[in-house]
Amino acid sequence: MRTSSILLALALSLPILGLILAALLGQPSPILSDGIVAESTLTHLWNYVLTDYIVTTILLCLGVGIGVFVLGVGNAWLVANYQFPGKAIFEWALILPLAVPAYVMAYLFVDFLQHAGPVQTMLRENLGLSLALPDPRSLGGAIWTFSMCLYPYVYLVARTSFLDRSARFMEVAETLGYTSVQAFMKLVLPMARPAIFTGIALALMEVLADFGAVSYFGLQTFATGIFKAWLSFGDRSAAVHLSLMLLSFVLIVFYWERHNRARQRYALANTNTRPAIPKRLVGSHALYAFLFCALTLFFAFVLPMAVLFDLLSEQGLEADPRYWGWLKNSLSLSAFTAILAVFCALFLAYAARLTQSKTLQGVNRLLTVGYALPGAVLGVGILSLLGLLDIAWLMSVSVGVLVYAYLIRFLSAGLQSIETGLTRITPAMDGTAALLGAKPMEMIWRIHLPLLRRSVLTALLFVFVDVMKELPATLILRPFNLDTLSVATYQLAADERLAELALPALSIVLVGLLPVILLSRAIAQKR
Repeated sequence: MRTSSILLALALSLPILGLILAALLGQPSPILSDGIVAESTLTHLWNYVLTDYIVTTILLCLGVGIGVFVLGVGNAWLVANYQFPGKAIFEWALILPLAVPAYVMAYLFVDFLQHAGPVQTMLRENLGLSLALPDPRSLGGAIWTFSMCLYPYVYLVARTSFLDRSARFMEVAETLGYTSVQAFMKLVLPMARPAIFTGIALALMEVLADFGAVSYFGLQTFATGIFKAWLSFGDRSAAVHLSLMLLSFVLIVFYWERHNRARQRYALANTNTRPAIPKRLVGSHALYAFLFCALTLFFAFVLPMAVLFDLLSEQGLEADPRYWGWLKNSLSLSAFTAILAVFCALFLAYAARLTQSKTLQGVNRLLTVGYALPGAVLGVGILSLLGLLDIAWLMSVSVGVLVYAYLIRFLSAGLQSIETGLTRITPAMDGTAALLGAKPMEMIWRIHLPLLRRSVLTALLFVFVDVMKELPATLILRPFNLDTLSVATYQLAADERLAELALPALSIVLVGLLPVILLSRAIAQKR
């Protein structure tokens, strides 16, 4: 079992090896007709495009980091510590934007604010104003979109940290004469900092992995550069080098997230868990708290859904005949990958549990890097590997390559859910079952699986939804004439057929709401 687990992990890590080998074994620089050696790909990238990619990526991450911090921490602090009108709804509704992929939010944001959109049309026709609003397709528009989509990552961990902190912090601060703001800045925020940084890191990994939104905004980032180098210019070497550079950015953020997660566990282990009593806000303070949460929810979820349904009404009741094919492809790929991922997760988790091997536990931890890998990097890595093995033709005739990419990208979601479920099955349970004569397989079938049912279903659901929303890897690795809902939405947006993308985009959002609703119910039940 140990050997099989290690071999499975190695198989899932082959794309990274493909990237490294492709970079090391790249074609030498060609010699021009006059005997001069042409500049290498890396030199060309550095001289002409790399600076733009680096600067834009850093500015985008910096802006989104600030945005998700303000929205996530602000809403979490209000919901966790105060009573005000609407709090019971806001504490679970504020995570609903997680159901909306960033590329769908980008299309809706631009449609709402562009020259032919409803805002500027209303200003011209009803108010007689011909004001030209700033172009939504800009770095600022991208920062706004990502912040609205991704702040729930920070909100969830910050809210948990604020609820788990010691209630004596605020009491001691008030005794020392601190105001609420001073107590928050000097006591509560430093204790919650590891959790907040973990949420910001998760959001930034989503930003680095995105292609659909940044390409629609016209930003020059590493992800758009990879697609341009591979698909537009056919320069595999440039795509490989850009993929390795993007991977370096991602691994830095991934290490930051893991480091802060370890500090978060230490912080939570050293706090008094006596719950705080929320302070009731009245008058203008209650109004300000309500408006902050309500406006966040409105711009991050309510308004995009209103725009989406408005586009759907423009399209009418007639669906594109191709829609059912897109839906079938998305559902079948998502279901098959989810089932396969859960089987692999069960095998890896049980192998580590039964053998108690530090090596296998380390292998399982290593596999969690998969969720941090951008789809574009993963796609280029797999194509490079197939090219080195001279079997690149396989991609055009089989969905197996695409499922392989999905498995690498989203196995960690299933594995973490299964491992969490196994921690609730104590060795004492196994010992009792063995004393009663239960054989290993009988123990798994009659005891473990019923106890793991919720964890298995959760793993299936999360992998299913992630595959439905995945765009970059699908664009690169899909066989010919196989389109999914995400690919169709991207292509329709690229053609500016925004009314036609409403139905496939709405289908993705509705599926994405499933895990969000489950999480919302869990939050509501803990109140």
